[in-house]
Amino acid sequence: MNSESSMKPAVDSSERLSFTEKLGYGLGDTASNFFFQVFNIFLLYYYTDVFGLAPAAVGLMFMVTKVVDAVSDPLMGIVADRTNTRWGKFRPYLLWGAIPYGVLGYAMFAGPDLSDAGKLVYAYVTYTMMMLAYTVINVPYSALMGVISPNSLERTSVSSFRFICAFSAAWLVGTFVTPLKTILGGGNEALGFKLTMAIFAVISIALFWVTFATTRERVQPKQEKSSLKLDFKAMMGNGPWLALFLAAIFTLMNVAVRNGAIMYYFKYYVGDDGSAIFLIFDKTAVFMSLGLFTMVAGIACTKWLAERFDKRMLLMTLSFLNAVSVAIFYVIPPDQYWLMVIVNCLGTFIVGPTPALVWAMYADTADYGEWKSGRRTTGLVFSALQFAQKLGLAVGAGLSGFILSLFGFVANQAQSDMSINGIRLMFSVFPSALAIAGVIAIYFYPLRDSKVKEIERELKALHGRAEEDAQAAPA
Repeated sequence: MNSESSMKPAVDSSERLSFTEKLGYGLGDTASNFFFQVFNIFLLYYYTDVFGLAPAAVGLMFMVTKVVDAVSDPLMGIVADRTNTRWGKFRPYLLWGAIPYGVLGYAMFAGPDLSDAGKLVYAYVTYTMMMLAYTVINVPYSALMGVISPNSLERTSVSSFRFICAFSAAWLVGTFVTPLKTILGGGNEALGFKLTMAIFAVISIALFWVTFATTRERVQPKQEKSSLKLDFKAMMGNGPWLALFLAAIFTLMNVAVRNGAIMYYFKYYVGDDGSAIFLIFDKTAVFMSLGLFTMVAGIACTKWLAERFDKRMLLMTLSFLNAVSVAIFYVIPPDQYWLMVIVNCLGTFIVGPTPALVWAMYADTADYGEWKSGRRTTGLVFSALQFAQKLGLAVGAGLSGFILSLFGFVANQAQSDMSINGIRLMFSVFPSALAIAGVIAIYFYPLRDSKVKEIERELKALHGRAEEDAQAAPA
């Protein structure tokens, strides 16, 4: 990693955001992750072991429903870019979309008593509707970071707050979902999930409203003539964006495959019978809790690292080291639980800064696109990248379902050696290989931090001239 500290001047005081606004923005991702992390970690398990669906059917559902996202995500970006209200382009959707988001997230785990076919239809409908609600609120939320400040380093700081808040929620999910569903459900997993998600729904709605109330949109690009063709042309000609688009697919496939395997890995390979090792927390909860705690600690180092090293090289290095830590799990015996915890904590601390770095780089690509083409398509850029992430998650989760089926997995039964090996591969080798593919994609990301600062200066001057022209124009 090449230090570029000499090229990174301090943030102009006029562009510095308050702690309250940074925290307020970050709490929006806390709201998202009360559902997002539950989906990543528990949804496949819930559908197969609690709701009673076949793993291959669930895997197919995760993939098929991405057809809707392929249309809805860029469409939402286009709509958001063309929204003009007294609250801005993106903030209004945090206000309007919060309640549908919370209600549909709860509905996914309502667990109605239906026939096998009825359950599958219910899963398709509620999952698809929830992903639409996620698009309506999270595309504008993500794009908001691109206009909250014109300064790249300050956006990196905002991104750090975002992911400290996001993975704090992930820590709460990883730590408390398993004991909460046990306590609230009284041994009934279906009821436990249902009541737990009702709590998360209420909290998520409130936090999105806090984000709406505490943030502002500051980057006001010059107004271009509306043209979908030119917007898509500008985006597809954005080389840095294309590199991150591919990286997002591979990275989120890695996350989905590994997170989808956690419950199976501990239930069937390690042998977690749900008995407490710390008060009410079982082996699975402790493993996830400590790993996510160290990840938050890693995220807290993001700004310090970003001020000293080029973001691209830093991202590649940390991602590669994490891939190595994940692969090691294939050779750890099932009776070495604390070794698993230690290796996981090291890996999550290393990977901690990467989400914040990636999202700051997304905002940089929006700047690059405007600088290169003269068109700022912040909503479209972030929506398409979010689609890449959702596609990666869906394909990864779908692969998990197919892998379980291929290796002969049968829910709530003693597993064969072949199915145990499939679960081990899902938790180690497969996600590690996908992480390496993500590193290769990032290698082709061409922007260095010195270039980002140059673009930032030129856009600042451009926006200043556009504002002067608008003020000078006759009423």
